Amino acid sequence: MNYTDLSSADFYKNPYPVYQRIRQEGRLVPVAPNTLMTGHYEIVHALLVDRKIGKCYLESVRSRYGEEGVHQPVFQALSRMFLMMNPPAHTRLRALLMKAFNAKQIDLLQGISQSVTDELIDALPADGPFDLVSEFAVPMPIRIICRMMDLCVEDALMLGAEVGEVAQSLEPAPLSADRLASANRAARNLEAFFKDVIAARREKPGTDLISTLLSVNDGGETLSEDEIISNAILLFAAGHETTSNAIGNALVALHRHPDQLDQLSARPELVPRAVRECLRYDSSAQILQRVALEDTEIDGVTLLKGTFVLLSLGAANRDPAQFDEPDRLIIQRTQSSSHSIMFGAGIHYCLGARLAMLELETALGTVLRRIPKLSLTNLDSLQWHPRNTLRGVISLTGIR
Repeated sequence: MNYTDLSSADFYKNPYPVYQRIRQEGRLVPVAPNTLMTGHYEIVHALLVDRKIGKCYLESVRSRYGEEGVHQPVFQALSRMFLMMNPPAHTRLRALLMKAFNAKQIDLLQGISQSVTDELIDALPADGPFDLVSEFAVPMPIRIICRMMDLCVEDALMLGAEVGEVAQSLEPAPLSADRLASANRAARNLEAFFKDVIAARREKPGTDLISTLLSVNDGGETLSEDEIISNAILLFAAGHETTSNAIGNALVALHRHPDQLDQLSARPELVPRAVRECLRYDSSAQILQRVALEDTEIDGVTLLKGTFVLLSLGAANRDPAQFDEPDRLIIQRTQSSSHSIMFGAGIHYCLGARLAMLELETALGTVLRRIPKLSLTNLDSLQWHPRNTLRGVISLTGIR
């Protein structure tokens, strides 16, 4: 198995045969110099919770772009995100962010999530085709985050486009010089935008997320302006593409399993379980990267300090050792609600998991209720984004 196997047109269209090969080749498979990959659920979960395994962001940048790459604006911005850090820096930032992004506040967003979803469905044409990706799945999470931050809806498209450019630099494969320049430009634009927002919130605080981030205090610990800016960008990046792709993937999966779609249409109370099963079956988050922070052993394999490990969530969530009939979508599968690792595990468990589930349940439930006769007309000719860390369709044509 080579890393190039994860960057082919066939892989982007359907990665699961490649994942099966990875599981068959071994528990930890070499895919590049000093880099192993695993698609076994047991090992992926063990590595996610192992404190000897951690993040390696700037070191991974250095290995791909050289020393000067570390100083590129986009990589510096990303390195300040708590998601890229190890304890104790990660512990401090996550604790502060959780004060502003806690479960109670997320639950208060249910009304906003529903109103945004209804607005977008209202705007879909009643008697012609529409693109469920560009007209629904993409703008929905962006608009919700904009409302959380009290930003103009008019800024949503600009923010989404700029965040998309920055997110490209999270791919393990190096960017071309032109793409890196675009990512740097987008990072600078986003930093300037949020710097202005922060200045306005200092002048006139509100109840929005940015104002809350400015005010959080944990025993004298506060967030710096740079930390607020980088993690505001992270909330857009993490909450935008992962959620929008997950909505599209769920609709594709259900329409390719009409028996499950019919069952869900008849019993809408199953939507939460259906969302969890869709995330297991074809998650938008596919691959995470970690590094051995010290010499350690996993499943009888010694990982020397500095060894990179690619954790395939997509493969782990289809591991037959963990799930019965893993390649089938079964919305009443009891295992998927408690054992899949769609949001990771351990100290880096997704901070926005509760919000993501709220958005996904709202999106799917509302589409089923408001467009009960939805037909996807390009189901047999889907184009998938050419990315291996995130999975999603470029467009999804629907008619009522």
